[in-house]
Amino acid sequence: MIPPNDLTGLILAGGEGRRMGGRDKGLELLAGRPLVAHVSERFAGQVSELVISANRHPESYQRYGDRVVADRALNGQRDAFHGPLMGLYAGLRTARTPWLLVAPCDTPALPRDFAARLIEGLGDADIAVAHDGQRVHPVIALTRTDLAQALGQALDAGQRSVREFYTGLKVSTVSMADCADALVNVNTPADKARLEATLAREAS
Repeated sequence: MIPPNDLTGLILAGGEGRRMGGRDKGLELLAGRPLVAHVSERFAGQVSELVISANRHPESYQRYGDRVVADRALNGQRDAFHGPLMGLYAGLRTARTPWLLVAPCDTPALPRDFAARLIEGLGDADIAVAHDGQRVHPVIALTRTDLAQALGQALDAGQRSVREFYTGLKVSTVSMADCADALVNVNTPADKARLEATLAREAS
């Protein structure tokens, strides 16, 4: 087992939010609270430090983690959005532990034991990723932080796909089919409305 002292948490919140009309998705309200606040709670007690990868509004995100990091400069572009692979790289570089536990800011219903599930399913792999019974969720993951150099080289070579980076690494797929709904992404205002309705029904 990997103890919390060996784990850094990373919330990926550096996207452009295109399907949210360009708004900063992690700060969108769900049941009166930012999405990132819901996700931050899922890391509570499971990591030694929580880092948030964000390219906008760092002062707002600071409330929900221990540190906020932005994408590194790439090919002279300091303000570009380079996708979740760049956010993962920022987390790997900044982590002070041998393992990084990752989740995106738009998964507010993550199972509270998602860390334990990934740790249990890791085995001798480099990376463990969640699977909902239908598809893989590549950025709900547990990964070795010593992969930072390899990922940096891949980014410099033009790689942008998380799945492509995983190719060639030893990856363990961890079934979370019993709680597949908890892995749902809130990508659009309609997604958010549906989840709010679900939460309201559960609360009543």
